[in-house]
Amino acid sequence: MDLSSWHGILLSIGGIALVTLIGVGIRLLVMMTIQQRRERMNRQINERLRTLIAAYRTLGGSFTGDLAVDPSHLRDLRQKAAGDEERAVDLSPEALGSDRSRRIRDAVEAALADVLLLGTDEHVRLAERAARDLVAGRKVHTHELVVSLRDYVRRALQLDPIPDDLAATIPFQGPTRPASSGGGKGRGGGGDGTRGGGGGMGMGGGMAIGGIGLGIGAGAGTNEAEAGDAEQGARPS
Repeated sequence: MDLSSWHGILLSIGGIALVTLIGVGIRLLVMMTIQQRRERMNRQINERLRTLIAAYRTLGGSFTGDLAVDPSHLRDLRQKAAGDEERAVDLSPEALGSDRSRRIRDAVEAALADVLLLGTDEHVRLAERAARDLVAGRKVHTHELVVSLRDYVRRALQLDPIPDDLAATIPFQGPTRPASSGGGKGRGGGGDGTRGGGGGMGMGGGMAIGGIGLGIGAGAGTNEAEAGDAEQGARPS
């Protein structure tokens, strides 16, 4: 600080302002860098949790019924039928049943792929074992993986762990059963309503046109009667 002259004072003030500006700029740059990194980490964590929660719902959305994943493919049945010449395998829809088991298998395979991508070490081990069982053609139970996913999600969301006595009484969980679609019936109902609306419009329009015709006819008859009366009044008696 040089306070002996005005020139020294201005130089000192300018130096202090420059140093302060540089310090504030560095601080803002560091804060923006840290904030961007934190936001990126939060997005990654949120995306990971969202994916694992979706996998948990797919793998453990059922408590009743058949909780095992059937890995059989229609291709395997056809190959078995082609290889067995003496006894043919029935491939009719009645023998194969509904398509629900294959849809469950496809959804479970997609969920296992997500767990292998974003799961922890324990999740990856359990998902890998389930995938190997599917490839080998064995039925798979996903309850152990579901419990591991549930505990991890609760810890990530900072929720209290489920008590041991309560966790022991929770029933086994299995893959979510896909709901049956009723889109065709709804579309059919909408079509009937459209046809009904069109019929109603046609009837209403016809009645309106008929009413207009009747009104015109009545008006013409009234005018003719008035003209006849006027002619009779104009004739000499």
